[in-house]
Amino acid sequence: MAQRFNLSILPQLISYADVVLIVLQRLFALKNSQIPPPPLRFTFTCICYVILLHEFLELSRKTGSCMRFYQADPRLENYWRGVILFGKNVASYKFALAHALYDLKQPDNDLITLEALAVPFVRHLCAHLQHAPKQITSKSSEFLRACRQFNEGEISEEQLIAITVKRGFANVIDAFHNVNHAEIDKRFFLDERRSHKGIRLTDNFYQLTENEQFASLVSETEARWRLVEEAWAMNVSRNLIAVDYDDNDKMLFSKQSGRRINITSCRSSLNGYQKGLCFYCFRAIGVTGGEENLADVDHFLPLMLSEQIGNLNGVWNLVLACQSCNRGAQGKFARIPSIALLQRLHDRNEYFINSHLPLRETLLRQTGATPTLRHSFLQNSWDTAKFALLHEWQPAAQGGSQF
Repeated sequence: MAQRFNLSILPQLISYADVVLIVLQRLFALKNSQIPPPPLRFTFTCICYVILLHEFLELSRKTGSCMRFYQADPRLENYWRGVILFGKNVASYKFALAHALYDLKQPDNDLITLEALAVPFVRHLCAHLQHAPKQITSKSSEFLRACRQFNEGEISEEQLIAITVKRGFANVIDAFHNVNHAEIDKRFFLDERRSHKGIRLTDNFYQLTENEQFASLVSETEARWRLVEEAWAMNVSRNLIAVDYDDNDKMLFSKQSGRRINITSCRSSLNGYQKGLCFYCFRAIGVTGGEENLADVDHFLPLMLSEQIGNLNGVWNLVLACQSCNRGAQGKFARIPSIALLQRLHDRNEYFINSHLPLRETLLRQTGATPTLRHSFLQNSWDTAKFALLHEWQPAAQGGSQF
């Protein structure tokens, strides 16, 4: 299916290219003490608009991937997942707001005042600050400083709530429904701060809370928050985070200075990108202990091929499978998923790539920096597995194709 470009980003990219052009011209002028001649100005312009085209195509690709995530299966839980998984995180406030809304799913009153919202919002932030001091990418925040003061007993809860109402919601309420430079089609609350000093929950949110996957959404939000925290703690922009998997405790972990750091549950981290469905047959799965349909973490290409294919414990090769597909009578076992399932794995991994920090960085490191390289990596790995194990496998679908 042809991908449509997102034209809404064009003005900002043109401005970006013009700025680069001006900087290049100024640099030339400083070095030579004269205005660059027309041929060089033309060259500068060409360079800038090549940059423009590259950025335009890249942002269109990212936006298209995110839109495809929830438009391919436009259920409310997938719009919500789009907010949680694909937002560009510069602070953890979106996760705290999501958790606050989970806690405040009040059936009798759809209006939540800022004072009422502030209580669970700041409680979750303060709890996370205890184990992850970095909750924002900027150098300082007066609001987070107040949260730390509360944790250290320097201010009261009443004082913290007042500060939260004043400073804590400055940007997060406005930005909550924005994903990749545009607002999603479904709103879960309305901003009524000016008229009623709060937000009003919509029918979409109430329907979301009644969904059978609601408990999984809570776990997915927490898992995403912890992954982002770990990326910030390790300064992922300069030192790419390496996320590994422990098959014994089903945890994702990283290493820093030779020390293992457990991050979060592998099930909760993967589930959102699979929309709460078995990777192979689309049967509904769960991620919390005690659920009858608790998902198995499966290696797409079997772990027995570790000598032939490197890093099979990498995130790129991990999927969630229902118990029937993973270990039932007609399960996968030592067979190779079909080439159609390999394409599905590529699509799932591209969702990771386009969801910003931090699994994006892990996938880039493990499989390649461009879509072409990543596709080749998967194809070569699949060819090696097929040569070794011969037999392909694909189960009957238990639901519509929703990836």
